[in-house]
Amino acid sequence: MPLLTVIVPAYNEEKTIRDIIEKISKVNIDKEIIVIDNGSQDQTGHILRGIQQPNLKVIHHVTNRGKGGAVLTGLSKATGRYIIIQDADLEYDPQDYGLLLQAAQEQNADLVLGARFTKGYHGSPIPRMGNCFLTAFFNILFGAKLNDCLTCYKLFPSAKLPELKLTSMNFDIEIEIVSKAMRKKFKTVEVPISYMPRKYTDGKKIRWGDGIKLAFTILKFRFS
Repeated sequence: MPLLTVIVPAYNEEKTIRDIIEKISKVNIDKEIIVIDNGSQDQTGHILRGIQQPNLKVIHHVTNRGKGGAVLTGLSKATGRYIIIQDADLEYDPQDYGLLLQAAQEQNADLVLGARFTKGYHGSPIPRMGNCFLTAFFNILFGAKLNDCLTCYKLFPSAKLPELKLTSMNFDIEIEIVSKAMRKKFKTVEVPISYMPRKYTDGKKIRWGDGIKLAFTILKFRFS
């Protein structure tokens, strides 16, 4: 059993998929890497077929099932003691895995979140403002004190996965994980991480309309 399973959902990431796998591979932690080619229409799938590593599993979805669908596929194949989700777009630095694992082990945490906005922020202010609003909204509804409820970096023991009963097939999976952890009184901690956001011209997919949807998603998981 590896210490860590890294789940990488990827959709049309031909420019970065090879780089992110290399970066993950260089992290000195016993791990497996599960990449889900989520129905990509560019060369992502072709590139992945050409990468051979003993600790790498690649799963190809014929059609795009949403980020949540890709994450659920990865979770179903995970064998590590801990699980973390890694976007393929190079915004997050895999070298931060050690910080999250250390917090999980030393503080006996059920969920460790990588907080993006404690080391300074180098991107557009509009996404930052949207994140601040959504995190504040989340904190009010759940009585939490999180810095970043929407971070991709969510590390948790695989033994806790059955308690979450995740079902979301789209970006809602980000809120579902944290919401259910709060409702089940998971011991949750945050650690500062590095974050270099992409620009929309580089392929960033989140738009302002997604923020409105996420606000309703927070409400849904709070009161459902």
